[in-house]
Amino acid sequence: MTKQQANWSPYDNNGGSCVAIAGADYCVIAADTRMSTGYNILTRDYSKICKLLFYESSLACTFVQLVVSRKCVMASSGFQADVRALQKHLAARHLIYQHQHNKQMSCPAMAQLLSNTLYYKRFFPYYSFNVLGGLDNEGKGCVFTYDAVGSYEKVGYSSQGSGSTLIMPFLDNQLKSPSPLLLPALDAVTPLSEPEAVDLVKTVFASATERDIYTVVHPFNTALSNFSLDVLQGDKLEIVILNASGIRREYMDLRKD
Repeated sequence: MTKQQANWSPYDNNGGSCVAIAGADYCVIAADTRMSTGYNILTRDYSKICKLLFYESSLACTFVQLVVSRKCVMASSGFQADVRALQKHLAARHLIYQHQHNKQMSCPAMAQLLSNTLYYKRFFPYYSFNVLGGLDNEGKGCVFTYDAVGSYEKVGYSSQGSGSTLIMPFLDNQLKSPSPLLLPALDAVTPLSEPEAVDLVKTVFASATERDIYTVVHPFNTALSNFSLDVLQGDKLEIVILNASGIRREYMDLRKD
């Protein structure tokens, strides 16, 4: 008879998928809102996209309010407890940076900070797989993709999560990013317009949902804009678009099974 013993792991995988696409003057980041473990759905309304906050003071310095960063956002899949701890650490480091430099951290600087933070924890890593997207100092879209221990690369598009093995071949076929080994280096941003990139994100999620139970998007439902997360019920796809005018969000309703 085989001897059995109790096993415990400090990690879990809560599923979900994230996608980011960088354009000439925009960046699109999207993720589903289902959080699950195994075959159990823990919640259908959990945002995997972290909007980094910064403090903005009035001229009279009488109050301070939190405002959403207009430069970069991060989408994360994996173990959501570790993701939340990572987000808190980055928010604290971002706040210290703002107090010291009196400005927001740029997207490339935040990308380096995220890499350093993940590498610092490499012996007991954050079990999170991240995509960071935003606008660089020139106003161009940029996407940085990571592994769990901080190795990262600037790319034109990327995907992380349980559906990434299904989504990346689709994006490779449609976008064909140039090799980083080519000299002179070519720009990694995609040639698509902003509406085309948003439609492509919806299409890849519609494809992945048919074969990944942790990523659930109904392919026939239309996008819903300017709705609160509290209004919509059930699984959703959250799409965040960053451009020179600020941040815009769209939601695509998801199927309930």
